[in-house]
Amino acid sequence: MGYFYLAIAIVAEVIATSAMKACAGFTRPIPSILVLVGYAIAFYCLSLVLKTIPVGIAYAIWAGIGIVMVTLVAIVLYGQKPDLPAVIGMSFILVGVVIINLFSRMSGH
Repeated sequence: MGYFYLAIAIVAEVIATSAMKACAGFTRPIPSILVLVGYAIAFYCLSLVLKTIPVGIAYAIWAGIGIVMVTLVAIVLYGQKPDLPAVIGMSFILVGVVIINLFSRMSGH
């Protein structure tokens, strides 16, 4: 169940982070509600995740996948296209998450 809750936490965080740009400093009600509810769901689910997955592993997965997903949303919704250095940097982050999950004893494998 830990990875299921982690997936929910990541999706909720991506929705909240993506809505943050649209909330214009919390002056627009609907995006502001998305931000608050999204982060509440994300952190609640993350608290459940940490019962079964080490915090370092959970956070690495959360951050790595979240960065890529927020970038994809930013491309689609806001027309923000990452340049080559950004793509390379995100690739390194994802490779790091994979290495941690496959080879670290910390992950519990």
